[in-house]
Amino acid sequence: MKKIIVLLLLAITFVSCKSSSAAVSKKETKRENKYIVNHLIETASENIGVKYKAGGTTKNGFDCSGLVYTTFESENIKLPRSSFEQSKIGIVIPAKDAQKGDLIFFKTNKSKQINHVGLITEINSNEIKFIHSSTSKGVIISSTKEPYYQNSFAQINRIIE
Repeated sequence: MKKIIVLLLLAITFVSCKSSSAAVSKKETKRENKYIVNHLIETASENIGVKYKAGGTTKNGFDCSGLVYTTFESENIKLPRSSFEQSKIGIVIPAKDAQKGDLIFFKTNKSKQINHVGLITEINSNEIKFIHSSTSKGVIISSTKEPYYQNSFAQINRIIE
């Protein structure tokens, strides 16, 4: 009988330890994800001013999806190479729920499918700022308040919870 009580107490102890450590790991994961998001934005921002280059994935020049692809690769997160394929990854979320680190997609120049991507760097009440590589200015930070991006907005995807 004593053995059964001891075993039950041990079982209860391990179960309770396990559940409390799960809460810690959830908190740790959130902290890690915040670090990852900040690192992604920092990495992308180091490329501000780099010229646009179709198919580019280096400091010699980036296209929009190349910048996102390379930035996420710096955290060992593998994304597809094109903006259209990147738009299929993660969870599509409403613009009102956007957060730093989410990807923002556009259908530019009256395209019927997604053809442009950026990484969200800042959210204000009715404005989203994002870093991307534009064909005319290279790697820059733009805003959804700009008519061009306001009119071509397609969706936002969360890659990192």
